[in-house]
Amino acid sequence: MNPRLALLFAASFLFAAVALGAFGAHALKAELAPESMATYQTAVQYHFWHALGLLGIGTLLAQRPDSPMLRAAAWLLVAGILLFSGSLYALALTGVRGLGAVTPFGGVAFLGGWACLARAAWRW
Repeated sequence: MNPRLALLFAASFLFAAVALGAFGAHALKAELAPESMATYQTAVQYHFWHALGLLGIGTLLAQRPDSPMLRAAAWLLVAGILLFSGSLYALALTGVRGLGAVTPFGGVAFLGGWACLARAAWRW
């Protein structure tokens, strides 16, 4: 991943997190059961925090575009947002419990992304 792509993903994910958060707070609050609403809010929180992390990694990539660990960290956060938050959004909106089986893969991607960032910082 290059800095431009990381920042593009970050801005797009941040935009989507705000939009999905507002949609949940206004349109879904009366429609979803409390348990589903809590799941949806968890998806929004992880989505937003990790998109901010991606923004930081994109900024670091602009300084160190040759860092394989920073590139890996960026891709892993993208995967984590899609898998973790995406599966939780789908679970909250559909109630299909099987979708929750995808969530841990997103969590592992998040952990891998932060570990890659730590390794990049250690090598810096």
